[in-house]
Amino acid sequence: MRKILVVGAGQSGLQIALGLQSQGYEVTLMSNRTADEIRTGRVMSTQCMFHTALQHERDLQLNFWESQAPKIQGLGVSVAAPGSWAEGPAARAIDWLGRLDGYAQSIDQRVKMAGWMETFAQRGGQLVIHGAAVGDLDYFSRTYDLVLVAAGKGELVQMFGRDAERSPYSEPQRALAVSYVHGLGPRPEHPDTEGVRCNLVPGVGELFVMPTLTTSGRADILFWEGIPGGPLDAFNGVKDPAEHLSLTLELMERYVPWEYARATKVELTDAGGTLAGRYAPTVRNPIGRLPGGGLVLGVADVVVANDPITGQGSNSASKCAAAYLSSIVEHGDKPFDEEWMRSAFDRYWDTAQHVTKWTNAMLAPPPEHILNLIGAAGELQPAADRFANGFNDPADFENFFYDPEKTQAYLAELSGAA
Repeated sequence: MRKILVVGAGQSGLQIALGLQSQGYEVTLMSNRTADEIRTGRVMSTQCMFHTALQHERDLQLNFWESQAPKIQGLGVSVAAPGSWAEGPAARAIDWLGRLDGYAQSIDQRVKMAGWMETFAQRGGQLVIHGAAVGDLDYFSRTYDLVLVAAGKGELVQMFGRDAERSPYSEPQRALAVSYVHGLGPRPEHPDTEGVRCNLVPGVGELFVMPTLTTSGRADILFWEGIPGGPLDAFNGVKDPAEHLSLTLELMERYVPWEYARATKVELTDAGGTLAGRYAPTVRNPIGRLPGGGLVLGVADVVVANDPITGQGSNSASKCAAAYLSSIVEHGDKPFDEEWMRSAFDRYWDTAQHVTKWTNAMLAPPPEHILNLIGAAGELQPAADRFANGFNDPADFENFFYDPEKTQAYLAELSGAA
């Protein structure tokens, strides 16, 4: 029986560990927190997962909360009229809703990771509660057939060198601020459709709103992405959760008043329901070399960390876990050498490269043809639907998004058919 160590108990690490466990591998999982510490701790992300990523969980029968979590059927885009907030609340220039072919869901990672970790232990997995250092991995690389590093922060990430060719940004491109709330009212334009709302404020940043399942049941997430140094970059040093929410709402009233109108009665889900920070989007070399000569393979956002502006973090983690799981099982009893590690990552990069390209494009000021596409989607429902479903399959953006000629041809085709 092959022995595999997974370091890190997030979406990807747990999905791989549980998947390998179900295939009969001897799996050890290392986490720096217990399930109870995760469940009662601070929120970790926004995690809206689309159909393909959810299906990977279903394939492993890990979709424990699917019947309880809100079913997100659409993805809406609103754009504030540039500069309209100078004299008062912003005005909305664009507003539409794209329909998803398969619903999306958001499940608070405190709920999911704690539940999955307990399941792993109940099924006989070796669970070690301990923060791993490079020195620990040096020892473990000699006692396990394969070591996977799925802990996306801290010392271990430094083992994986930055891939400059694939990492155009060296600094954070957004300041992030998340609030989990109860009491958000329905969107009056679409009262019957659970949806993710993407509110774009040109030159300032973005507000994302999405329904979720948290530790206290159904809730909503308010998520600001502010351009560094701008008016939304205001959460640095804010420690008090109530102050964090108050600032979130104050900014909503100014820049997205149509969202603020349904948020006047919200309250935080719990004392751990806020999060703020920033990081530079980075692609890293997938293989870490240990002082003793051993090799470890980086997983998910250890090696491909995109800005959350496109909501792909948990989706990419699920897709990475599925790709690595297939590569491990197909490899049989052969050694997990450097060549295999490279090929396992390349298999994941086949999908991850599209996420990285799209996310980095969305961080930059949009060119004219993208503005035309977003505007036209308000009149052409198939364009709105296709844009929305690109969140599930970002590879499709190659066909109509980046190249002005392809965008123009696509819109002309739709206009002719309308």
